[in-house]
Amino acid sequence: MARYTGADCKRCRREKQKLFLKGSKCESAKCPIEIRPYPPGEHGRGRTKDSEYLLQLREKQKATRIYGVLEKQFRGYYAEANKKSGKTGENLLRILETRLDNVVYRAGFAKSRDHARQLVRHGHINVNGRKTDIPSARVTVNDIIEVRTKSRTLTPFQVAQAEAGERTVPAWLEAIPSQLRILVHSMPERQVIDTQVQEQLIVELYSK
Repeated sequence: MARYTGADCKRCRREKQKLFLKGSKCESAKCPIEIRPYPPGEHGRGRTKDSEYLLQLREKQKATRIYGVLEKQFRGYYAEANKKSGKTGENLLRILETRLDNVVYRAGFAKSRDHARQLVRHGHINVNGRKTDIPSARVTVNDIIEVRTKSRTLTPFQVAQAEAGERTVPAWLEAIPSQLRILVHSMPERQVIDTQVQEQLIVELYSK
């Protein structure tokens, strides 16, 4: 499976904001964007004003980086969102939010989406009683996501239980740390998705 293997912190610096790709490191004083709050590269501190197209492109890049999705898959999500009724941008964010790896992260069972993706791929997660090792699998209303019984003693899940409540869980999910279980009560609406992305710019980019 294709995936990005470069430096995550450079991605945050390029977008000039924290994308929270490295878990606890993003909250510490060692976060590179705190030390060098400008884009990487020789001309990082001397970039000219961004064009309209570049602003749209950067917003799309930001979304793909936050959710850990490559271009081909992201374009497929956009095509799916565009076919649905309602606002295309909101549909797109809803698709991204309901990915299994994102749900595991949002519930506080992983430090980052990359970490959540790894936990899913290694077969530690059940969805409705069945092992699911596909990070891009999508959850729906009334789904029950839980850590497999034999995986519950692993360090990441012990840490998740110990740190329960430190991260706000979105209203459309219910996390039960004591049981390492997540309940999906509804599909996420735009107002409860805290991802700092201007989805309309993405729609404008793909609509050209």
